[in-house]
Amino acid sequence: MRAFIFPGQGSQSVGMGKALADASATAREVFAEVNEALGQHLFRLMSEGPADDLLLTENAQPAIMANAIATLRVAEKEGGIRLADKADYVAGHSLGEYTALCAAGALDLSTTARLLKLRGRAMQAAVPVGEGAMAALLGTDLEKAQVIAGAAVDAILAEGGPEMICTVANDNDPSQVVISGHRLAIEKAIALAKDLGAKRAVLLPVSAPFHCPLMQPAAEAMEAALLDADLRAPLVPVFANVDATAVADPGAIRHLLVQQVTGMVRWRESVLAMHAAGVEHFVEFGGKVLSPMVKRIAPDAETTSVITMDDIEEFVKKM
Repeated sequence: MRAFIFPGQGSQSVGMGKALADASATAREVFAEVNEALGQHLFRLMSEGPADDLLLTENAQPAIMANAIATLRVAEKEGGIRLADKADYVAGHSLGEYTALCAAGALDLSTTARLLKLRGRAMQAAVPVGEGAMAALLGTDLEKAQVIAGAAVDAILAEGGPEMICTVANDNDPSQVVISGHRLAIEKAIALAKDLGAKRAVLLPVSAPFHCPLMQPAAEAMEAALLDADLRAPLVPVFANVDATAVADPGAIRHLLVQQVTGMVRWRESVLAMHAAGVEHFVEFGGKVLSPMVKRIAPDAETTSVITMDDIEEFVKKM
């Protein structure tokens, strides 16, 4: 069994998609459709930068999606691969869940691009710049990360400070967990991390504290947008970030996407659940971010990263 998986924020880079577009009319069509849907020349920003503008959440989210979908569409249209024939499940990390839904036909490309643009803007607007932060805790698991996050909140209260949010945002793999919340609480967690069992703690270069309760205004914005979106049953079930279960009902998908804005990304659990369901091969389109995580979660699973035309041709040959 096989799962097609799609990366999340942090996988963007200037130049992304350019070689693919140079080589493939199918890729160019994807980027043109996204440009038109958003009313901006996003592909020029992806190709040429500047990097600071591409890093902005409202640009990075649709850009990462467009790059992954272009890669998949080239494999499908030019390589004769049909997702419904070759994949048993789809899944994505955070915004990658929207990419997965687009890949599986639950959302059309233009709708996906507009939803992610809105999602990025809403997440950025939910918390004033500088008030929130995220940090990666390396060499630690979910349980230790939860202890570190709780200790940070308790320490600030003990010092006479206000109650703050510091919670696990991404359970990525057995050795990497990301925390999110108020900047002061995240900085306190970084200071406490080594003493509480983490090998290292790193402040992440993000513009907002994603996947924590501070994102509630963004969740409300997405709930309204998703109600209006034409969301159909996917060709194959999608493993949802929020509860690490396979879902195909459009109503359930909508509900889980709203929860996802403030909820933890259960990537480790999702991979374990897919593996337990029989998935032995994970194919990542548009990046090489999730594949290393999969190998740390399920070492006996096969992983393939499909990014370039050469990767696509190699992948198609093996299918």
